[in-house]
Amino acid sequence: MTKVVAQNQNFVDLVKRSQLVEEEQLERFLAKLRKENGGKLPETQEALAKALVEAELLTNWQSEKLLAGKHRGFLLGKYKLLRMLGKGGMSSVYLAEHILMRARRAIKVLPKGKVADSTYLDRFRIEARAAAKLDDPNIIHTYDIDEHEGQHYIVMEYVEGQDLHQLVKEKGPLDYLLAADYIAQVARGLSHAHEMGLVHRDIKPANCLVDKNGVVKLLDLGLARLIDDEASLTLDNNENVLGTADYLAPEQALNSHKADSRSDIYSLGCTLYFLLTGHPPFPEGSISERLLKHQVEIAPSILKDRPDAPPILLHICETMMAKKPADRYQTADDVVNRLAEWLADRGRDVGDSGKNLDSKGGVGSDVFRRFAQSINRGSDSGGSSAPGKSAKKLLSPPEDKQPEEDIGLAPIEEEAEPEESEDFASTSESITDDISAAMAETVSDKPRVSLVEEAFEMAEKKEKLKPLPRSLPGEVDPLRPPGYSGPRYGTPGWVYGLIAVGVLVVLVVGLVIAFS
Repeated sequence: MTKVVAQNQNFVDLVKRSQLVEEEQLERFLAKLRKENGGKLPETQEALAKALVEAELLTNWQSEKLLAGKHRGFLLGKYKLLRMLGKGGMSSVYLAEHILMRARRAIKVLPKGKVADSTYLDRFRIEARAAAKLDDPNIIHTYDIDEHEGQHYIVMEYVEGQDLHQLVKEKGPLDYLLAADYIAQVARGLSHAHEMGLVHRDIKPANCLVDKNGVVKLLDLGLARLIDDEASLTLDNNENVLGTADYLAPEQALNSHKADSRSDIYSLGCTLYFLLTGHPPFPEGSISERLLKHQVEIAPSILKDRPDAPPILLHICETMMAKKPADRYQTADDVVNRLAEWLADRGRDVGDSGKNLDSKGGVGSDVFRRFAQSINRGSDSGGSSAPGKSAKKLLSPPEDKQPEEDIGLAPIEEEAEPEESEDFASTSESITDDISAAMAETVSDKPRVSLVEEAFEMAEKKEKLKPLPRSLPGEVDPLRPPGYSGPRYGTPGWVYGLIAVGVLVVLVVGLVIAFS
């Protein structure tokens, strides 16, 4: 019994040190709990943690970390972290709550290894400030850029919704009107970004989010380039192709830093193709093979998947996906206007999709599914919303383990890595993402770190994909095979040959007639 009391007291001490619950509020709750249990607290730490979750004083994620003996790093500046939303190669994203305002935000935390370079940090701030100036209903808003104890982070709008990749994965190809409406909304957001001098450079279904009202919001300007700014952050990635292979414009694959607004239009066209067919234009092959197909091959007709597809909508998609930038719509507004005309002919306006959403269309799920891992959600409130049903699934601390006075956080990511999908999702990898080769084990005597820092420790231990050399001796660049000088759009040479022969025949006949 003494052992149980000591363990419960240790857990209560961890909750106090975490500063997740005000001490007076915690004492009132514990007094109430003792009164309901005959003057005693629950017999196990797990039961006590569950009670705190059910009372909406902790989230499941917070309780799991506390049960694992972790109490530092739940607070980041003015925000309290509620749970992890996901993790990518360059950052981790958390759902957080402003401590005073109680407003929900998504916080993207950057690894210290990246911001240690002052040049990188300066350029990051320039682009982040530019993103913060964007104010459009079809773009996820950036509220703040800040730093806390050396940890740099971005505070963004949090939206409950579902990305288009997940939506199509779950429901299949979309209705023509719905697909056109969604793409028109994204194009509106793009138009605003382009007007403000930003090229997105990573347009894809997973970066387009649909909220509960059917409003599509564009996110992740992490690869964005300031138009005409040669000091752009992403210029540091000289040896990497920036973007996602399945949606990358031909000119962007050859030179990422020369991508302009028309490159975004190509990627948006590929996204429309995906919404209509359920797969990218070129879903097969390695990254290099797919990039080459975007260079030299015309995408298979959408009619193969949707024989009843409207011809005008097909033409719009094909124009957006033209190989030469000059042959595409030249501005995002052109795309909006063309799709708006097509929708108007059918009695619809851009943005009408929210009025006809199927209640089972997946809204209300995590807006950052593109990062998603098997994370136990539970209550996200930390004191402001209903608890989740999964409150029973809590981690158990090692038996007899006593928290140290200054206990830090071991690597946080007990959460599973995203599983490899067997469908088209596996073809949408970002070329700049790190390739995970193995998960390192926790070392007991390693330096202790904060909660947000530990999200990057595993990534630092993984084997990273190094930029490949441009070519090895005797090796052929798949994007520039021998004799290749870019896609050929002119009239074939044999046509000119026939014309020349025809002209010659006419001249000979004319001369014969003239002298006869």
